[in-house]
Amino acid sequence: MLALDLPNARAAEAMVAATSGVVDGFKVGLRLFVAEGPRFVRALAREHFVFLDLKFHDIPNTVAEAVEAAARLGVHVVNVHAQGGEAMMRRAAEAAQGSGVRVVAVTALTSAAMPPQEAERVVLGYAEAARKAGLHGVVCSAREAAAVRRFWPDGYIITPSIRLPQDAFDDQARVATPQEAARAGVDWIVVGR
Repeated sequence: MLALDLPNARAAEAMVAATSGVVDGFKVGLRLFVAEGPRFVRALAREHFVFLDLKFHDIPNTVAEAVEAAARLGVHVVNVHAQGGEAMMRRAAEAAQGSGVRVVAVTALTSAAMPPQEAERVVLGYAEAARKAGLHGVVCSAREAAAVRRFWPDGYIITPSIRLPQDAFDDQARVATPQEAARAGVDWIVVGR
């Protein structure tokens, strides 16, 4: 999956045209969504697999309504921030039922530099809450993905911050190569932020 971390629809459409035969889907984050809005996302989702990365984090009812609205756009995956708590995640899962959209929980941002044991503890704690809440899976770095896979064998794992060995880390702290992510049992990698 390719992160469309771009300023506008024109740049995103050019990237999609150049890569749609090579990648299996696209991630739309805050920057592009705020710039172009739901109409752009709906059009993209008609033709491609779309992960809407807005990290919903609010009161349970508001998040449930946001998940319902995202499902109406035709996206395939949305995320909520696990820090919102189990009740919020449960409402998000309920809101997605029957829509075909998968809801995953962001555990710890890959830009957060943490000692490995602390990162694993934090991620597994949030993964446990997400599983109890009925979500489909989590977003975590490849460094914690193997532990999540052991804990949640059928959970859906998305890993952002995938880089090739020669690539710059940019503002990311916990990066991995595609090969490392595959060995860790990740379902989807996101190339880019």
